[in-house]
Amino acid sequence: METKARVIAFYLPQYHPIPENDEWWGKGFTEWTNVGKAKSLFKGHYQPRVPADLGYYDLRVPETRKAQADMAREYGVEGFCYWHYWFGNGKRLIERPFNEVLTSGEPDFPFCLAWANETWKGFAHGMTNRNILIEQLYPGVEDYIAHFYEVLPAFKDHRYIKINNKPIFMIYKPLGDPQVLVFMETWRKLATENELEGIYFIGHHNDMKNSLEDIKNSGVDAVNTTRLNNYIINHRTFYQKVQGRLNRLLRGSALAYPYEVMSKYFLSKTEDTQENVFPSIIPGWDHTPRSGIEGLVMTKTNPSVFSKHVRDVVKMVSNKEDENKVIFLKSWNEWAEGNYMEPDLKYGMQFLEALKKEIVY
Repeated sequence: METKARVIAFYLPQYHPIPENDEWWGKGFTEWTNVGKAKSLFKGHYQPRVPADLGYYDLRVPETRKAQADMAREYGVEGFCYWHYWFGNGKRLIERPFNEVLTSGEPDFPFCLAWANETWKGFAHGMTNRNILIEQLYPGVEDYIAHFYEVLPAFKDHRYIKINNKPIFMIYKPLGDPQVLVFMETWRKLATENELEGIYFIGHHNDMKNSLEDIKNSGVDAVNTTRLNNYIINHRTFYQKVQGRLNRLLRGSALAYPYEVMSKYFLSKTEDTQENVFPSIIPGWDHTPRSGIEGLVMTKTNPSVFSKHVRDVVKMVSNKEDENKVIFLKSWNEWAEGNYMEPDLKYGMQFLEALKKEIVY
């Protein structure tokens, strides 16, 4: 299968119970818990969302992981970028699905890792408070060395995705702490000592508080742009801002804007066409399953407007070197953010078919 771009899909592993989630949210909690309890908050609000072909899966099941990979491959996705959690001092969470993919050799489908170097707080996952659940720490070089050797078997796996023959490793918050630079310097040195040609670090850029140049200057090799909130922050009128606040306060409704409007601001011709800037495909967004009326909703998402968005993203990378025609798909399975490609009961395979139409020759 020939594709017009290297589409790599973010993959959330939080679809199996762990002791920490049992403690914070209740016995048996997984991402499906929020998805299943979601409610429609206003007229036309598409909730709840029900998975179709793959069902309410458990990622401890190898057959589920293989079915996901087979589906992704069929529709033009090059590989999965698994969210990877290392909180410092060796503390990891929800690592089992990827560890089993790595050690079993199955599915035989390309992958890479994205370090979600962020403190977990309750409000972001459905609690009413802002208490810290687990803090992201940067304990020093000894911890960074331990982290590297934990990941090294993945880097040496034949399935690991590379750029310039270097395994790629995304950092969610490259400016999250000054120690991130020390972390990268340590890993680059260790890479050469372990017969790798280096590490290709990609900084995630999504908060709009820092410029693209800020991320580039953080020490990374490339930047992944995700301008999800660009419209909200920079392009709403004063009237729209006031109306949004009133709807939330008086009607108990979430902040909601049409996908067709918001998606116009996901891309930048001056930035995303640069060789070391990798834009994102965003199929939708609805954070209300986690945060209720505090969430943001993109309304009127459908395969047709999504198809146009994909076409626009592909244009951004069309003139780049083949190696750099990288697009990150946000996401494969973020169901509690309304941000997924897996089939649901409403649209079935239509979003995947739209993706394939735009990226496969």
